[in-house]
Amino acid sequence: MRRAVLLLAVPVALLAQTPRAPSAPAPTTATTAATAATTAPASAMARRASARSTSRYDEIFSRYSKRYFGPAFDWRWIKAQAMAESNLDPNATSYVGARGLMQLMPATYGSIQSRRPEFGAIDDPEWNIAAGVLHDRYLWRLWERAGVPDEERYAFMFGSYNAGEGTIGRAADSARVVAGGRPNWEHVEVVAPRVPRWRYRETLGYVRKIDSTYARMKRQR
Repeated sequence: MRRAVLLLAVPVALLAQTPRAPSAPAPTTATTAATAATTAPASAMARRASARSTSRYDEIFSRYSKRYFGPAFDWRWIKAQAMAESNLDPNATSYVGARGLMQLMPATYGSIQSRRPEFGAIDDPEWNIAAGVLHDRYLWRLWERAGVPDEERYAFMFGSYNAGEGTIGRAADSARVVAGGRPNWEHVEVVAPRVPRWRYRETLGYVRKIDSTYARMKRQR
């Protein structure tokens, strides 16, 4: 009986001593460093590719901004506008038919092209940018004649580009009462909800986006 008990006990002991599957080794410092070394170049390459993608039209923005506004004008304002308009997509088309980097309506582009016959197709990035800058200059001078100072004129120009100069003109007339005289853009923002036939949230957001994008580009320089 004593031997039988001993024989029965052996398998139990063997089961108790069955080895466990080895666990995965913890990553070593060398492994972590190797992974980081592999990831870092990939991240740097992605950043460089993104920078190339967003800077490929910089020379065109700079050239036509200086041609139509003068050498002191910071062309990054126009680039920030194009980023708000199309995210720098030359093939962008809006639901109302605006096209290209600067999202120009074909009728607007045709009017500009009639005075600038050297301008090519609306979908050509260079001519789309050139026409957009030229339209900006027209709006800039419009608000300059209205007595809007330089530091305020960017908002009036971009707001008019988005909503039309007639809409912003009506808003400015209403804002004059709030301002007690010549209004600033902040007064236009106050009266915006009361201006008829204006999708004011879109326009106010558009102007703010351009301003914040331009500020970010200035910090990165």
